[in-house]
Amino acid sequence: MFNTEALAFVLYLCLVVGIGIYFFVKGKSGSEGEKGYFLGGRQMKGMVAALSAGASDMSAWVLMGLPGSIYLYGMGQVWISVGLLLGTICAWVFVAPRLRRFSIRANDAITIPQYLTNRFLSDSKALQIICAVIFMVAYCVYAASSIVACGSLFNQVFGMDKSVAMIGATVIILLYTFLGGFNAVCWTDFFQGLLMLMALMAVPIVAAIFMGNAGFAPLAAVETSENYYNLLSSGKFDWKSMADILSGFGWGLGYMGMPHILIRYMSIKSEAEMKKSRVIGSIWTTIILGMATVVGLVGHEFLGTALPEGEQSLVFITMVRTIFSGNGVLLFIAGILLSAILAASMSTADSQLLASSSAFSSDVYKPIFRKDASDKEMLWAGRIVVAIIAVVAFFIASSPYCGGIMALVECAWGAFGAAFGPTIVLSLFWKRFTYKGAIAGIVSGFLVDALWYAFLSTPTGLYEIVPGFIVSLIVAVIVTLCDKEPSKEVQDLFEESQKETHD
Repeated sequence: MFNTEALAFVLYLCLVVGIGIYFFVKGKSGSEGEKGYFLGGRQMKGMVAALSAGASDMSAWVLMGLPGSIYLYGMGQVWISVGLLLGTICAWVFVAPRLRRFSIRANDAITIPQYLTNRFLSDSKALQIICAVIFMVAYCVYAASSIVACGSLFNQVFGMDKSVAMIGATVIILLYTFLGGFNAVCWTDFFQGLLMLMALMAVPIVAAIFMGNAGFAPLAAVETSENYYNLLSSGKFDWKSMADILSGFGWGLGYMGMPHILIRYMSIKSEAEMKKSRVIGSIWTTIILGMATVVGLVGHEFLGTALPEGEQSLVFITMVRTIFSGNGVLLFIAGILLSAILAASMSTADSQLLASSSAFSSDVYKPIFRKDASDKEMLWAGRIVVAIIAVVAFFIASSPYCGGIMALVECAWGAFGAAFGPTIVLSLFWKRFTYKGAIAGIVSGFLVDALWYAFLSTPTGLYEIVPGFIVSLIVAVIVTLCDKEPSKEVQDLFEESQKETHD
């Protein structure tokens, strides 16, 4: 039955689709072409870029996966938050400004594969093709996690069949990404980032006020395990606790190689706006991760054992629907707060679709199949790829073998971080770095990550991004040192990229 809770969802969806239509109409009268569609013409304001980078990163796991893990298992799960926070700050401080400047000087590159190829002044397309293939494979998995989250949300809130809900979510994401390109994605991410912030701050505070009432009682008995509030998951410093800590910090390494986040850095308008983005982005992420942790801890006391293992990801949804039950106004507020999950899911999926489509159209379609392709043809090639990847992601999400939201995110995040993280960092900070070293680092990181995930992640308990990142870094350095030094032109380009501009 349609109610005010559903009305809030409908209004939210109208907003994001409306943004897509606005930028589609605006783009038809402009001449930005490929660069405008895939990078917003490098005109992103600091606040928009910061919240877009954050929202495209913090998918539904920050409202469902992380609070659910802390609710069920305790403080030993917060190391992921610590790693992500450190990774965010390091990326904004050390990677973002250099990448923006270098991508402009590297023949105004608009994708990560283009940047890496142009950084070495190479005519070879091998690196671009390798990158594009990894992008499309990993992004299909990553986008599937967002579709799963949307299906779970509508299934729980409206009793809608999960498959139908996932189809609807896929269509909406596809529609405004298809219409508006990078500008639509960034501006919807901006509003979604604000909505996520509001929801994560409001829910635990209101829940704590409820718990302060004399007549409050948790939904079920509260059972706290011996090590629930211990940062060491096993209660002692053994391999299990060490693996959890290393894995948590490993999540932070992912920021160095996450294409849909890196292109946000490249899109920022100026050095001054970059400094604003750095501060806003770091503060936003700190609050989001901190409050997601608080939601899990408050939920443990508010819900008790009401959510068993396998259903702990519903902690945020259950708290909202319990607190804001009753009349139409309260249900409308619940709908707005629950829209934050939809926001988190969609803000990540749209970014991934756009990054993968830009990699294909700019780095594979044009250089290999249609060298003389016009801007209009490139835009439509990108839009067709967006549709194809969205459909593949839907089938992955619908598969009975799908591991759920967190498992899908872990898989894709690890692949990107291990493959591209070391190469991006070395390309920005090491003048001696070579094209062959970059290819070797990307391929070895991706393969080690995949093999560790398949055979060693379960017995060791160690997140595959850690060994993948380490091997990628070592291989890239060794191959570079065995290779001849870059040409003077490549080294001069590196030196020029280190100079801060005054744009």
